[in-house]
Amino acid sequence: MSNPTRVPAPRAPAAPIGTVGHVVARHLERLQRGYLADQPAAVATLARLRRGAGKDAQAVPDLWGLIDTSDLYADPTLTGRDVERAETAVFLAMPLWALHQQSRRIGMHTAGIELGAAVRKLMPKGEIDEAVRKRFVRAGSASTLTILAVRLRELVLLLRRDELALDYALLTDQLFRWQRPGGPESVRASWGRSFHAYRAASESDRDATEAKESR
Repeated sequence: MSNPTRVPAPRAPAAPIGTVGHVVARHLERLQRGYLADQPAAVATLARLRRGAGKDAQAVPDLWGLIDTSDLYADPTLTGRDVERAETAVFLAMPLWALHQQSRRIGMHTAGIELGAAVRKLMPKGEIDEAVRKRFVRAGSASTLTILAVRLRELVLLLRRDELALDYALLTDQLFRWQRPGGPESVRASWGRSFHAYRAASESDRDATEAKESR
């Protein structure tokens, strides 16, 4: 008897990257390459960036001028308060990435891995780690950007522990959108979808493996 055709497990659709995400991606990819190649300048930049992880950029003067945000000011699609929001998002996301990348010899910024999916990877297949789930929910329910930054830092430390990557260009874009009217709800929904889609895919993979082993 021939084996039944396996239906591919569902995967979370890739969330779109906007202007802010594309701008920061260029900086992230350059710095990540330099760090993994042990280039002194990149290593030193990451060490300085880490000091701002989970903090308000304005409270860490050492970050001023460390990240080139001139592309944001030159972009015609960013007007009014959006430039300020974009810059804030960059100064929140890049230090988190630097903390995540610390002492890791593989890139912790990887395109296409949204926060919800990354958090789900922290949990055993087919199970929910309640402590991790609560941290994820706390991040999603943050009432201010400052609180969100602190709670994202907690999740990033868990991801670094398990060497699980995250799309920081996408996260930057979402932190930018989070500051706009209706943004928190939109970003929260996207994180939830990626969490549940990855969970569904993991359980589908598990079921297919169990079915194969039982034959």
